[in-house]
Amino acid sequence: MSAPQPAKSAPERIVLEGRYVRLEPLAPQHAADLFAVSTMPGGVERYRWLSQHAPGSVAEMEARIEHAMTQTDPLYVAVVDQASGRAVGQQGWMRIRPEHGSIEIGGIHWGLPMARSRLATEALYLFARHAFDDLGYRRFEWKCNDRNASSKAAATRFGFQFEGLFRQDMIIKGISRDTAWFSIIDGEWPAMRAEYERWLSPENFDADGVQWTKLRTR
Repeated sequence: MSAPQPAKSAPERIVLEGRYVRLEPLAPQHAADLFAVSTMPGGVERYRWLSQHAPGSVAEMEARIEHAMTQTDPLYVAVVDQASGRAVGQQGWMRIRPEHGSIEIGGIHWGLPMARSRLATEALYLFARHAFDDLGYRRFEWKCNDRNASSKAAATRFGFQFEGLFRQDMIIKGISRDTAWFSIIDGEWPAMRAEYERWLSPENFDADGVQWTKLRTR
């Protein structure tokens, strides 16, 4: 058995192009779009499990982005809808450990226009593909509040394996959080990549963007 290898590097501030979404470094130009999706009807509720509350203004969103731009871990990107050209969500690289070949997707805010759609699935896929295929990571992580049933269901749908529970792991917004841990490892990725590509193919969707077949990562 060959010795495990570290990843090539930490992710850089580059654009990742997909068919339905484009991931680009988070910048002040995204503030108005992200504020709009954060405060649309039903948008505020999507901040329930995040460390921050929904922004109160475009200026506040800009300030958050400017602060995020000073950091390298987490390293955030905007999720831009290729059809409209608008930012409809954001996500980040976290717990970046190239020396161990391990990295996490987190800080996810997928606005209602992209939630539970091929946009969200492709946004996840582009991160996973870049981590495994381009950068050589061995492990791709997903973590969430154990009470966040929708996030745990999403992790399972995307093919992450549940690994366990870190009890009283954090205090978020004054509330104790038990953290559920999930992962995909490099040996699992080739089959998953093929299934993601099959599911994301335009032939798998009708004219309204509704899937013909489900994503089968199990």
